[in-house]
Amino acid sequence: MNIDNIEAFVYVIHYGSFNKAAEILFLSQPSVTARIQSLERELDCKLFDRLGKQIQLTEEGKRFLPYAQSILQTLQKGKLHLHQKKALPNELRIGCTVSVSNYVLPHLLPAFKEIYPDIHFKVITSGTDDIVNKVLGKEIDIGFVRHTNHPNLQSVKLYEDPIRLHVYKGHPFIGDSELTIDRIGHYPFVFFECGALDWIRIHRAFEELNEPPAIVYHTDNLETAKKLVLEQAGISFLPSLCAFEEVNSGQLFPIDFPEVAGISLQTNMIALGGEHTTYFNTLQKLAKEHPFFR
Repeated sequence: MNIDNIEAFVYVIHYGSFNKAAEILFLSQPSVTARIQSLERELDCKLFDRLGKQIQLTEEGKRFLPYAQSILQTLQKGKLHLHQKKALPNELRIGCTVSVSNYVLPHLLPAFKEIYPDIHFKVITSGTDDIVNKVLGKEIDIGFVRHTNHPNLQSVKLYEDPIRLHVYKGHPFIGDSELTIDRIGHYPFVFFECGALDWIRIHRAFEELNEPPAIVYHTDNLETAKKLVLEQAGISFLPSLCAFEEVNSGQLFPIDFPEVAGISLQTNMIALGGEHTTYFNTLQKLAKEHPFFR
C-alpha cells in the first residue's frame, strides 16, 4: 500500500479540504485527488462523500482513519529512531534534588524511555550547588535544582511546589471554618528542615504566634516527616508534591493559612548552554505532563 496515498488521506481529513491538503503537501489538487482515488481502489471502498465543495468521511473512511494515523506515526517514530541512534548519546546523566528523585523521576524516566528506547540513565542525587558544579564540569548532562542562575547554563523554571500544612485523617483541623494558624501550637509538630529560604519564612511565621508549635520531631528527611504525620505522630508543613498521592487517596489533608500563603519551592531544569537540547526539551515537555502539574 502506498504511504503517499495514506498521507494524502490523513491530511485531507486534518485540513478539511483537498485544496488545503495539496498546499501543505506541495502538490496540485488533482494530484491529491488521484492519490485518494488510488487508495480507494486499493481498499475497495469509498472513503469520502463529496457534497458539492464539501467532503464528508464515509463509514468506511471513519473505520480506516485510526489505522492510517497509526501507520504514519509508526513511520515517523522509525525515522526519528534512526536519526537519534546516529546523533544522540545512549546514556543520560541526571542530577537532581531528593524531592525530584523521589516524586518526579519515577513518572518521568519511563515515559522518556518510550521515546528513546535505547537510552540508559545514571541518576545522581545531591544538593543544588553540587549539581550545578557537576553540570558545569560536564559530569552531569541535565540537572533538576532549586532556582538558580548562571551565565553558562540554560535554565528553565519547571514548577512551583507550594508548602502547606498537612494533617492526618480525622484531625480536628479538617473542615474547621474558624481555624487560625495559632491553633497549630495545640498539637505535636513535625518540622521538616531543608535549608531553603522559604523555610526561613515559615520560621518567621512561627515567631509571630502567641503559642509557637510544639516541635517534637525535627528532621531533614522529607519521607520521615511525611510518615510521622501518616502515623498520627504530629502535623507538618510539607511540600505539596511529596504528599500528592496521599492527599489524593485521603490519607493526608492540606490546610491553608493566609500567613504562609505563597510560600513554595521552585525547581528549575539546567544544562550547559547549547548542549543536550533534544533531551532537555523532551524532559521539559514530559515534566509538564506529571499529574501534579496538570
